[in-house]
Formats: sequence, structure tokens, C-alpha cells
Amino acid sequence: MNQRLKSAVTLLAALCAISAAPAASAQSAGQFTAKFGAGRITPKVESGDVSAPAMPGSKVAIASDTEPVLIFAYGLTDNISTEVALGLPYKHKLYGAGSIAGTGQLGTVEALPPTVFVQYRFFEPETMVRPYVGLGLTYAYFQKATGSGQLTAILNTGGAPATFKIDGKAAGTLQAGVAVNLNPKWFVDATVTKTFLKVKNTYSTGQTQDVKLDPLGVILAVGYKF
Repeated sequence: MNQRLKSAVTLLAALCAISAAPAASAQSAGQFTAKFGAGRITPKVESGDVSAPAMPGSKVAIASDTEPVLIFAYGLTDNISTEVALGLPYKHKLYGAGSIAGTGQLGTVEALPPTVFVQYRFFEPETMVRPYVGLGLTYAYFQKATGSGQLTAILNTGGAPATFKIDGKAAGTLQAGVAVNLNPKWFVDATVTKTFLKVKNTYSTGQTQDVKLDPLGVILAVGYKF
């Protein structure tokens, strides 16, 4: 497990242990909340082939990353809320797959996926443990894409260094989570998200590649009710 994710889990466990939690006060109508924690994004990649001229079956794999996240929510009613998820860019490494598996790291890219959710929170506001589901819109913005020597060797042997870019794109996101109240102001929160995202890699050598990312997100956070 990533060290930052371990730290977040440890913090959540410590808060649970020291909190008396005598009177729960879950999110209700007109209430603002803020959450801070760690989010891990794991792309569930289905890669297309790099277009010709390239070795047939040239695909890509993308590694996971964990970064801090900051989330704000507002209760429209006792059961319906809106939420905005922000954070630092996720830094993903790209590797060769398919017929070019084993060639090593092809490059890196940063992904910034701000998301707006509409949520339904189950049970009454006073309930200690309160699950919720959400439907959101994510805008995936990609920046600082860099190619490696391996990418150049595959796409442009003996030529100029190969690079790539990924255009930003909006995508739908599903969310499921649970909030556990520690006391009237503090709570801990665990969330799982699934974004349905397909992008196109455009290489400096002219080739393109369709890639289904469909990232799975997991967030562990500590929250405060205002």
C-alpha cells in the first residue's frame, strides 16, 4: 500500500479510537462539510493499438497513483447533497503492453479530475453510520505528458524524441460511500468511485491510440461539519 494511503488509514483509525461520539449530527439541509484525505486512482485500462506505422499489437498500460484530496459538500435537503472533489494532479506512469510488453516505461502524464456530484444519503441526519450514493460529472484534464527514450526507440528510432498528448474530456462517474460520525462536528468517510472515460493518445510522430481508462477511485478522508 502507498505510504500516504497508509498514513491516512492510520489517522482515521486513531480518530475513531479517541472519539467518544456521544451525539451524531450527520449532514443535513443547509449544512456545509469539508473533507481532507488521500485518494488513489487505479486506471482499469483497455488499450487499443498504436496506429500505423507501428508494431502490430503495440498497447499501453498505466500505473496507479495516490495523492491528497480536498472535498466540499452542501446539504440541499436532509437526504440530497452536492459535492465537489478537488486535489493535486495524479501522476501516472505509462508502460508498454501487448506486443511491446517488457520495453519499460514509455512516459508519464499528470491527470487532474475535478468532479461534481449529486448524492443521496440514506437514513436520518442523526444516524451514526450513513451510506450514500452519487452521480457525478468528471472533467479529466491531462498535463505535463513526457515521453521516454523507450517511446522514441519504438516510434521514431534514430529520430527526434517522441512525445504525446491527451486531450481533456468529460465523463460520467458513479459513487458509493459511507460516513461515520465521531461527534457532532467530526466524521470519517470512505468513498469508491468509477469513472467511464475513454481518451485518445496523439503521438508527435503522427500515430494515435484509443485507450479506455475507466479509473477506479478510493478515498479515505476526515471531515468537518460547519
